[in-house]
Amino acid sequence: MTRLLIAVVIVALAAGVAYIVQRRRVPDAPTQRRYSVPEQLDRNDFSRPDAPWLVAVFTSDTCDKCAEVASKAVVLETDEVAVETIDFVRHRDRHDRYKIDAVPTLVIVDAAGVTQRSFLGPMSATDLWAAVAEAREPGSTPESCAEH
Repeated sequence: MTRLLIAVVIVALAAGVAYIVQRRRVPDAPTQRRYSVPEQLDRNDFSRPDAPWLVAVFTSDTCDKCAEVASKAVVLETDEVAVETIDFVRHRDRHDRYKIDAVPTLVIVDAAGVTQRSFLGPMSATDLWAAVAEAREPGSTPESCAEH
């Protein structure tokens, strides 16, 4: 009986120590995928390559937020700003060419095709409009809005 009691105590102590060691282990940090945004676009791949600015919205029909982002962007269309929605199914070649791996991806591009601002995922209309205004006219964003 004494041996049995000693064995139970040893097993209980071993289980307690194993539990404490297990809880003290720091779990591996989860892997974070980094999505990329193209740094430059060939303006000839898009309608109105002569417009001083391009807002390109890369979307997919299977994306819930893509239509919302595209509708916020389309109101920016002017003589100075071309807006184009590039759907994955209809324009997969451009998604592949620019290595778009997440939608919605929105890029604000200057006349030379250089990306000046970008958004991955949904954004507010205010943030989008402010980004276009700031890209077109640096310093136009009030200081109170610069950090948002």
